[in-house]
Amino acid sequence: MRKYHVMIAALVVLSDRISKSLVAQRITLHDNIEIVPGWFRLTHVQNQGAAFGLFSESPSEWKAAMLILFSIAALAVVSALLWKNGNALNSTAIALSLVFGGALGNLWDRVASGRVIDFLDFNIGPHHWPAFNLADSAIVIGAAMLLTEIFLAPQGEKETAVSS
Repeated sequence: MRKYHVMIAALVVLSDRISKSLVAQRITLHDNIEIVPGWFRLTHVQNQGAAFGLFSESPSEWKAAMLILFSIAALAVVSALLWKNGNALNSTAIALSLVFGGALGNLWDRVASGRVIDFLDFNIGPHHWPAFNLADSAIVIGAAMLLTEIFLAPQGEKETAVSS
């Protein structure tokens, strides 16, 4: 089953790398292409912070190193959890594989250039959501799947999961 975990994570990394490369090649930095007027556009921004621009304005000279170390630590934890659940292809394993692939995709950018390319840009009415990328999406979807399992699992399953 582990090969499927690797395949899911690799698909996330591959789609993330391809999409970021296309954006970097075809959209000038800070320019955008309107896809759905007033709601969605592709934009090219470079984020030196964490997901959704968190800490991007921090002047700390340690910011990049700390984000890289945090990513490596997260990858280690997710790897251990995937290894523990390696004999199953269930929603937990899929969620962890998504988180792993997303974290690896963003770590690649941070190590290579100290910043991450973000390009998915949404507005909902007057509210603007910070631009993000496919790796961020995989992380959020995986985390949401894990939270759903935690909070919506029947009580008996929660007790079994805690004791194992």
